[in-house]
Amino acid sequence: MTEAGPGPVLPPLRPPWWARGPHAQTILAHLKPSRCATPPWQSLALRLPDQDVIKLRVARGRSGTVVYLFHGLGGDADADYMRRAAALAWSKGHSVVAVNHRGAGEGRGAAAKPYHSGSTLDLSTVFLMGQGLFPGQRHIAIGFSISANMLLLLLGRDQHLTAPDAAIAVNPPVDLEACSRRLTSGSNKVYDLRFMRMLKRQVRERVDFGLIPAFPDFPRFADLRDFDAAYTAPQGGFTSREDYYARCSTGPYLGNIETPTLLITSRDDPFAPASDVESCAPGPGIMLHVEAKGGHMGYLDRVAPGGRWLDLALEHGLENLSAQLGDQSR
Repeated sequence: MTEAGPGPVLPPLRPPWWARGPHAQTILAHLKPSRCATPPWQSLALRLPDQDVIKLRVARGRSGTVVYLFHGLGGDADADYMRRAAALAWSKGHSVVAVNHRGAGEGRGAAAKPYHSGSTLDLSTVFLMGQGLFPGQRHIAIGFSISANMLLLLLGRDQHLTAPDAAIAVNPPVDLEACSRRLTSGSNKVYDLRFMRMLKRQVRERVDFGLIPAFPDFPRFADLRDFDAAYTAPQGGFTSREDYYARCSTGPYLGNIETPTLLITSRDDPFAPASDVESCAPGPGIMLHVEAKGGHMGYLDRVAPGGRWLDLALEHGLENLSAQLGDQSR
């Protein structure tokens, strides 16, 4: 375990014997069922500046803190880690905003463009809405995987946009070029195949809803790098895949982050390892927590409640960040 910067002192991960490797952590954490309470959601539609629409879920609490949740690539607000984080925040009395990115979850058929690692304006629009719904409160965002990169990019590069008061970033892929190469090689191809299946389905849905004219001409055995070259980059306004990766990797901007931010990552993440983060100089707001084990958003533990160390880490993080921000509710 490595800690950097002021922040919560978290207990180290104690992996069970059957989940000591990175793939076991990553895959079994995804397959392990979880039972958790469901907040009293209210569904909202939010129109983005380019007129695409995303769907949100909002549950009002009483603590004076609003917790925003942003899912990983191919996920939605119903992803297991999103439901657990929502239940945790709600149990502490916080208001919760669970976001479906463009075309995800209840937002299928409502957005012509895809979300990507640099979709900071989408996040900013959500925070602007949240400030209107919950004026004078503390606003804390939790981003998972690709959303963690978006969140850090917003705080480090796009500081002119509306942002949260504090943040938690879980396993961010801060070097997109390196991450994409790891994903498309060796045993990591199992993750690439899963991402491709979900992403192609989202593109097909856009065609079926009449949002785009035709299914792109992907290579027969396209991987994520092919997908980003043929679809993500041109749809996102980038000149090439390389341009997209270079402009939307958070690494070069981590040093600019002054907003209180807990960054959680693991050395054995199969495609976004802690070494990518550690190669960058963190800004004064970054509290870096590195676990030796945990895989990619796995963190299965033999002692933590429910076997989920990540839930314990998020609980500690939310408490610490709320204390740092102080009582801003009125």
